[in-house]
Amino acid sequence: MDAVVLVTRYTYGERLFRGACLHAANLSGVNLQQADLQRSDLSGADLTGANLSGANLTQANLTNADLSGADLRSANLTEVNLIGADLSGARLGRADLSGADLRGAILSGADLTGATLTGVNLEGAELEGVNLADCELDLMADCSGMGRHWLSWAG
Repeated sequence: MDAVVLVTRYTYGERLFRGACLHAANLSGVNLQQADLQRSDLSGADLTGANLSGANLTQANLTNADLSGADLRSANLTEVNLIGADLSGARLGRADLSGADLRGAILSGADLTGATLTGVNLEGAELEGVNLADCELDLMADCSGMGRHWLSWAG
C-alpha cells in the first residue's frame, strides 16, 4: 500500500490498516486520526505535522520516522519501535507508550503530559525541554544518560 492509497481509503471512511507496509512513505500533514495501524511498518516515514490522535500504533515499526510536530494525543503506542525517531515538538498527551523503545529518539520540546511511560526504554534519547507533567513513569526500562535538569516535572 502506498501513501496515496492509504489517504484515499481513509478519506472514504476506512480506519483499519493493520500490518500496512508504508516504509519511507510521505504522510506529512495527513489526517489519520483514530486509524488502526497496529503492527504496520512506518519505518523512515515522513509524518511531520500528521494528526494521529487516538490512533492505534501498537507494535508498529516507526524506526527513524519523522514525527516532528505530529499530534499523537491519546494514541496507543504500546510496544512501538521508535528507535531513532524524531518526535521533536510532538504532542503525546495521554498517549500510552507502555513498553515503547525510544532509544536514540529525539523528543526535544515534546509534550507528554499525562502519558503512560511504563517500561519505556529512553537510552540515549534527546529529552531537552520535554514536558512530563502527570506522567506515569513507573518501571522505566532504561534512562541511561538522562539528565533531569532539562525536563519539566511540574504539574
